[in-house]
Amino acid sequence: MTKAEIITRIYEKVGFSKKDATDVVEATFDIIKGCLERGEKVKISGFGNFVVNTKRPRKGRNPQTGDEIIIVGRKVLTFKASQIMKKSLNGISSSSPESAPSSSASE
Repeated sequence: MTKAEIITRIYEKVGFSKKDATDVVEATFDIIKGCLERGEKVKISGFGNFVVNTKRPRKGRNPQTGDEIIIVGRKVLTFKASQIMKKSLNGISSSSPESAPSSSASE
């Protein structure tokens, strides 16, 4: 899904004008981006968490020459889906017990 498709779906679902839907999506992404740039965690309830992690510099090898090189440290963005999202993706309703044994298993 692209940003343009998100804007179109908001336009259709909420009834905003295309310009208002665009402004909402752009503002939302700008806020999330700003928080992540400052190193803050972004938690969207029922969806998941975006977290910036820092990787340390480490030793590596050039695969062509075999020479040892230093891989510079960097920041990486990670996303961890919420339990609600995971259940939704796997087709498990929130009211159904996940680990309850079935009655036919004991017969």
